[in-house]
Order: sequence, then C-alpha cells, then structure tokens
Amino acid sequence: MSDSSGLSVVVLAGGISHERDVSLRSGRRVADALIAAGHRVVLRDPDAGLLPFLVNERPDVVFPALHGSSGEDGSLLELLAAIGVPTVGSSGAASRRAWSKPVASSLLAAAGVDVPESIVLSHEAFRELGASSVLKVVRSALEGDLVVKPASGGSAQGVTIVDDTNDLPRAMVEAFTYDDVAVVERRIHGTEIAVAVVDTGDGPRTLPAVEIEPTAGVYSFQARYNAGETTFYAPSRLGDAAVTAVSEAAVLAHRTLGLRDLSRVDFIVDDSGRPWFLEANVIPGLTETSLVPLAIEASGTSAAAIYGALVEAAHARAN
Repeated sequence: MSDSSGLSVVVLAGGISHERDVSLRSGRRVADALIAAGHRVVLRDPDAGLLPFLVNERPDVVFPALHGSSGEDGSLLELLAAIGVPTVGSSGAASRRAWSKPVASSLLAAAGVDVPESIVLSHEAFRELGASSVLKVVRSALEGDLVVKPASGGSAQGVTIVDDTNDLPRAMVEAFTYDDVAVVERRIHGTEIAVAVVDTGDGPRTLPAVEIEPTAGVYSFQARYNAGETTFYAPSRLGDAAVTAVSEAAVLAHRTLGLRDLSRVDFIVDDSGRPWFLEANVIPGLTETSLVPLAIEASGTSAAAIYGALVEAAHARAN
C-alpha cells in the first residue's frame, strides 16, 4: 500500500460490539477527513482477514475507530503492536486502564481528581449475597440520587439514573446486561462537560470544552446519536475558572491513565465549578453528532487537520 502521495492508512470501523453502528459512522467520517488531508485510505471491518491483510499490505498507519470492547479493551491494539503496525491512539495497557471505569476512577482519585463515591458489584456477588440485602447496603451507603452503569462500555448503554429507590433493582439488571460488573455511584448534579485531549507530538492539549444539555435531561444513547435530542455548546458556557479546572483535570486524567494521541474525558461540573470525573474514552465517537468533532470545530481547525496530524505523528513515532 505505497505510492508517492500521502500515507497509506487503514481505518478500522464496525466490529461486533453493541456500538457497531456508531463505529461505522465514526469510521466513515475519519476516512473522509483523512482523504481530504491527502492520505490514501482503506476502510476495513475487523474480521478474520484483518491481521493477514495488515501483515501482507503493511500500511503506513492504522487508525482505529472501533467503539466498545472490540476496540477499546486493549486486545486489538496489542495485536497491532505485536505485528508492528503504527497505530493512532493509546497502547493496549493504557486502554485497559481507561476501559474499566472502576480502575480508571481509582487511579484518578489517587492522582487528586474528584471522583463520585461509588460501590462496585459483580453479578456473582449480587446473586450470592441476595439482591435485596445488597441493595439495602448500597442504599444506606450512598445517599441521594444514584447512577448505575456497566463497569465497561460506552455510549451510555446500560446506564440508568435512579431517583426512586424502587427503580434500583431494574437499573442493576440493565447494567448487568452489558457487563458482569456494575458500578453504583452517587449522582453529581451539575453541567455535563466533555473535554477532548489531543497530542500530536508536543504534549497533550485540550480543545474547547463541550457542554451537553439533553432535551430529556439525561444524555442517553438516543440523545447522543439522534439529531435534535441534545443541545451542545462548543465552547461551553462555563466561567473561565471552571473551564480551567476541567481542562486541567482532563490533561491530568490523560497523563495518569497513560493515554496517547487522542482521548475524550467526561465530567460533571457542579455548581461551585468543581469537576467530577465520569470516564475517559480512548477511541471517542467521531460521528456527525459526536463531541470531539464539535470541539475540533470550536477550536477553529478541521477534522482533516487534526486526524491528519495524528496519523503523521503515529507514523513518525514508529520511524
């Protein structure tokens, strides 16, 4: 896959996770942007023929746009590293740290980032100890409204806001549909903010913070990917002090987890301007309604410029 114009890039999109359709949309957007940047692009699904294809064709760079476990749990990224293919994004080890929400939260809490109080429950413990007994302890330990979510995964799948104790058992069942481990955390009320962190070789920097205001009040899967269900403000309407605080927390999260090239770190900023970490995404959504493209536009640059720079940085790093 070599000629004199641009770099040869394989964009990976699709996969078999719950987020396949979102990944396909992200991949098409990335491919279009890289073509606009002057690179030669092949869009591929990660199937049984992928690794032999990469070994034989030796593209200059692979750009994963795989959401969910097929791209973000580190497995594929370590295989790409093993066959020596330059890849945009974080290492397999760093991806595993971010993929597990309890692990990421523990690491960031130790680094001084504010993280909501939570209890992590395996499905096995939930069954063995008895749902009613477990939930009674959870309810007494965590006051106020709760958020129940799978310990891994993205796009808000399996996430439930619980403001009525009677809804907690159903929320647990929903979370366990997507993962064998669930996180129950105290809900922080405030403004939902996403911060994209980009590093093209000069160190991590943040793009303008994006404020998220769902019409229904909850940033659900539908609110993320159906046009008109969420209002976005890019840049956010936060005051300067809060923007500085959330941007610094995003860079600290990126560095603490050992992330590389591109990440998106999600927070709730409370009424005092204090950012609370929710999760970090090593392969964030890049669709037409996703947050990173909004941040790129708000920064005054283009997706072609950012993605092109990431591809060139990955190629330079490998050489």
